[in-house]
Amino acid sequence: MTSADLPMLWFSIQVAALATLIILPPGLALAWLLARRDWPGKSFVETLTALPLVLPPVATGLILLKLFGRRGPLGAWLAGHGIEIIFTWKAVVIALAVMSFPLLVKSLRTALAAVPVRLEQIAATLGGTPWQIFFKVTLPLARQGIASGILLAFAKALGEFGATMILAGYLPGETGTLSLEIYQAIQLGDDTRALHLIGAATLLAFLALWLSEHFSRSRPLT
Repeated sequence: MTSADLPMLWFSIQVAALATLIILPPGLALAWLLARRDWPGKSFVETLTALPLVLPPVATGLILLKLFGRRGPLGAWLAGHGIEIIFTWKAVVIALAVMSFPLLVKSLRTALAAVPVRLEQIAATLGGTPWQIFFKVTLPLARQGIASGILLAFAKALGEFGATMILAGYLPGETGTLSLEIYQAIQLGDDTRALHLIGAATLLAFLALWLSEHFSRSRPLT
């Protein structure tokens, strides 16, 4: 990998991190609801949330394209407000966020479910409000599991290809992520560059997964 690839690598890290930050609040809220509450339609929401994990990524990308295209329900509304999505960095972030969301919710749900309910009940008997209990008891006890989930979601976003290609396309310097650049290098027969980029992707993925495993193994529950 040459110095010319560094801006692309930095762009890939930035959009993956931004996508992860965007999905964190709704992911945390949904994970808590799934872990701690029973409500009508829960199974349906669980299944819908997990769909991007099992659907072909290009299928998810096509669905997003129909939604955010100029004639799509969301795309038309956004275009009317001067916001272009398709074939921009925003499309990259959306694709990464959607593909990473199920993994984030699954990880956060496991972390929140592992927090002993009795500790929350004790906090409630001492006068803690639901919000105080969540922020001062639940989150601190689940923080390492949450950190593990965030890193997994980031690693997933960093390696996403199919949905990104459909929704954002490949525009060098505009939407070219690490995964798309690897594909492009292979298409052009530049195996040397492809292998260098694969090495960079492997290193980043390894670091993210290693840290995620470290946090998940050392998660305090009491």
